[in-house]
Amino acid sequence: MLNNATAEEYRRLVSDGVARVARTVAGTTRPFTGTTPGELAPVVDAIDLDRPLGDASAALEELERVYLRDAVYFHHPRYLAHLNCPVVLPALLGEAVLSAVNSSLDTWDQSAGGTLMERRLVDWTAARIGLGRAADGVFTSGGTQSNVQALLLAREEAFRLLRKNSAAPPPVSAMLPKLRVLTSEAAHFSVLKGAKLLGLEPDAVVPVPCDASRRMRVDALAHEVRRCREEGLTVMAVSATAGTTDFGSIDPLPEIAALCEEAGVWFHVDAAYGCGLLASPTRRHLLDGIERADSVTVDYHKSFFQPVSSSAVVVRDGTTLRHATYHADYLNPARNVEERIPNQVDKSIQTTRRFDALKLWLTLRVMGADAVGELFDRVVDLAADAWRLLDADPRFTVVTEPTLSTLVFRYVPARAGNGGPAADETAVDLANLHAREAIAASGEAVVAATVVDGRHHLKFTLLNPETTLDDIRAVLDLLAAHAEDHLTRNARLTGTPAA
Repeated sequence: MLNNATAEEYRRLVSDGVARVARTVAGTTRPFTGTTPGELAPVVDAIDLDRPLGDASAALEELERVYLRDAVYFHHPRYLAHLNCPVVLPALLGEAVLSAVNSSLDTWDQSAGGTLMERRLVDWTAARIGLGRAADGVFTSGGTQSNVQALLLAREEAFRLLRKNSAAPPPVSAMLPKLRVLTSEAAHFSVLKGAKLLGLEPDAVVPVPCDASRRMRVDALAHEVRRCREEGLTVMAVSATAGTTDFGSIDPLPEIAALCEEAGVWFHVDAAYGCGLLASPTRRHLLDGIERADSVTVDYHKSFFQPVSSSAVVVRDGTTLRHATYHADYLNPARNVEERIPNQVDKSIQTTRRFDALKLWLTLRVMGADAVGELFDRVVDLAADAWRLLDADPRFTVVTEPTLSTLVFRYVPARAGNGGPAADETAVDLANLHAREAIAASGEAVVAATVVDGRHHLKFTLLNPETTLDDIRAVLDLLAAHAEDHLTRNARLTGTPAA
C-alpha cells in the first residue's frame, strides 16, 4: 500500500517503470512491430496469474514481452491512423500524480481541491466556447459518454416541454416512440448508440444528407424538421458535428443554430475532434456558431494532446444537468444542496470518477492554451500540405479537402494508356485493404481505413505535430507499392491483365 512507510519504495518502483518506458520510447523506430493476435495471444495466455513473480523488476521484464514491445506507439510520426494523439509532458506528470493520490471526483469529501479545479476547467472551457455565465458541465470518460449524456438531457427537456404544452401530460410510453434525433450522415456512431441506450425507437436517429465537403446540408435538415412536425413526431435534438471522424468536416453551425432556435429544438455540437480549435490562435473562427449550442462535447484527449481519458460535456444552462442527478443518503444526500456542498456526482452519469482534469490543469499552467493551440494548428497545416500532395499524385484520389487534419483517399492504378480501361473496382478495393494490412504488418506505419460511397478507402488522421511531409511521402510510396504488388499478383493468378 502507498503510505508514509512505503513512500520511498513507491518512488523507486515508479522510477524504474518510467525509466523502462522512457528507454522503450527512445528506442522506438517504428509505430508497431506488426505482431498478430495469433502470435501475441499465446504469450499472454501462458502467464499464470495465480503464481505471482514477487518482484517488480521481474514483472517489468515480463511486461516488456507482453505489452511494451508490441504496443502501438502514437508518438511515432508515422502513426497516422485513428484519433489518438501523442501526449504533452505536463499531462503525463498529472497522470502520475492523480493515480497515486487516487481522488474520486464524485463528492467533495473525496476530492476537495480536485472538485474546485475540475469546476474551474469546465468554466474555462465554457468561456472558450462562449456559452455564457449560466453554463456548466462535467468531465467524462470520452466523446461517447458526453454525447449520450447530452442526448439524455435533450430527451428529458423534450419530455418537459411536451408535458408543459399538453392539457393532459402524456406518459413517457406515449412520448418516447415519437422522439427523433437529426444528425449528419457523417456523424459519429455514438449518436446511434446513445439513442438506443435511451430507449428510443430503432429509426429514431434520422441521417441528414451531406454536401460534397461532407457537411450537413441545412436545406435537408430543414426538410426533416418540417417532415417530423407534419408527421406528429418530436425532434428532441439536432446533433451537429465539429470535426467528423472520417473527414474532419465541420457542419455549418451558425445556420443550424438559427434553424434550431426557430424550431425550439435542442442544439448539440459534437466537437470531440474539433475542440482543439478552441485554443487555436488562428482558426477559432471555424467554430463560429458553437456558442449558440445547448450542449457541447469536447475531447481533450484528442486535440488537446492529453492522455486518455480527458473529456467533458458542457451545457449552456447548468440547471439542465439536474436530469442526471440522483441523491443517495450515503453519498450525496439532498441536504448537501442546501448546504452548498459541491458534489460533482450531481452532474454526472458516473459515480466513482478519476481526477482526469488534473492533466489539463497542469498542461495549461505549464504550457498555456496558445501553445496547445499552436500544436493543433501544425497538424492542420500539415493536412493541408498533404492534401495538395495527394491531389497532385496520379496514384491516389482524395475525397475532400480537409478542414482539420484528416485525409480520406484511395489508391487507383494507372490506366493502361491514355483513356484505357480502369481496373475492376472490386480488385481496387482489395488492393487498398491489402495495402493497409501490409504496411501494418511491416510495422513501418499505421494508417486507417473507411468506406466511402460503398468503396474501400485509406485514411490519415494527423495528430502528431512531429510528423513531416517527408513522412507522408514515404508512407504513400509504401501504400502504392503494396497495392500495386497485390494487383499484379492477383492478375497473375487470375490470368487477367493488371490495370
